[in-house]
Amino acid sequence: MIRQAVFLVGGKGTRLGALTAETPKPLLQLRPNVRFLDILLENAARQGFSDIILLAGHLGEQVEALYDGRCVRGATIRVVRELEPAGTGGALLHISHLLEPWFILANGDSFFDINLRAFATNPPADAMVRMALRGMYEVSRYGSVTLHDGRIISFSEKTDAMAGRRLINGGIYLMRRSVLDHVGDKSSLEHDLFPALAKMTALNGAVLDGYFIDIGLPKTFEQAAREIDNLSMRPGAFLDRDGVLNRDGGYTHRPDSLIWMPNAREAVLELNDAGYFVFVITNQAGVARGLYTEADVGDFHAAMQAELAEIGAHVDAFYYCPFHPEAASSEYRHPSHPDRKPNAGMILRARREWPVQDRGSFVIGDADSDMEAAHRAGLPGVFFDGGDLLSTVREALAINRARPNAHSAVHLARGKAADGGIV
Repeated sequence: MIRQAVFLVGGKGTRLGALTAETPKPLLQLRPNVRFLDILLENAARQGFSDIILLAGHLGEQVEALYDGRCVRGATIRVVRELEPAGTGGALLHISHLLEPWFILANGDSFFDINLRAFATNPPADAMVRMALRGMYEVSRYGSVTLHDGRIISFSEKTDAMAGRRLINGGIYLMRRSVLDHVGDKSSLEHDLFPALAKMTALNGAVLDGYFIDIGLPKTFEQAAREIDNLSMRPGAFLDRDGVLNRDGGYTHRPDSLIWMPNAREAVLELNDAGYFVFVITNQAGVARGLYTEADVGDFHAAMQAELAEIGAHVDAFYYCPFHPEAASSEYRHPSHPDRKPNAGMILRARREWPVQDRGSFVIGDADSDMEAAHRAGLPGVFFDGGDLLSTVREALAINRARPNAHSAVHLARGKAADGGIV
């Protein structure tokens, strides 16, 4: 599982004029206390990239002061400042000793909302770089990329004459560390390395869809500030665990007892690709009864996350309630803990701790307590009876697209609508 992500945050941003005279471009604020770079870091960290390096140059002391040593959603941030300008290639070469065999590299002044975990899955055996590509109609600012059978074979320079839908470089790359053998001390990735790799047939391209913006011009920066909710807020899918994601064997807690429900991993991937936050909300009374520990719960969730990553999926956060009215220990004894379903505490915590938009959000569970928790949180509840979870998720997504403000329960039997769906 690839866990390292490197962001290039050293550009001067001269086209932004006074905005970047004293502030690095990625540190520009979209609203008070929310910098553009914050959006990028949050997005990478939530998808399991726990080792993040910021490669700083222009005004890099500001980046270092704000981010070096910080922790974001469990990811550790390191800032490395280049001593003198060496181009994007030279700057990357400078930190070669810090890089993992495969890592994600991304521009710090653009946001391409893709499933990074899926993009980093199954690194190509026959290429050194996988580039994320985006189709656009107006590409005169960027130039275009020619793709043939998954290989990038050429790049076209920026020109006002370009028309029609073309592919552009989306500014996100999956890189093999050994590609640095082809990088000069002072060089550009875009102008030197990538064209050379294309000639070597060592550059793959993946055409992806998703929200895309760069902040290189005053008008696009203003657009990003207007559309900050598109950059940060997402609907949430709140999934019960035992009986929905994994088979419930009774107080399931050992990683070696993890058995997925039919198409459960694929269902999580579907939600990731749809742009949803995915949260697990689970009562874990086994902790209260002394059958296993909270550390065991963490180990089980880590095993789930590792197996999800194998197909490019991830859970953004796991919430569990270890409390029970009849707990063996007073530490976990509570008559009606706010987090214990049917109470909505875990859902409410997730909504406080993450930028979740209510519209489009829903809960999937296999018990009345799950549906009651959804009701108390003001969200639609999807009842799952143990069939194909992927079909259930697809129908829930379709219903929410059709009626995004509906707050009624949805009853789906084995992926098929029963009793009329939302009423």
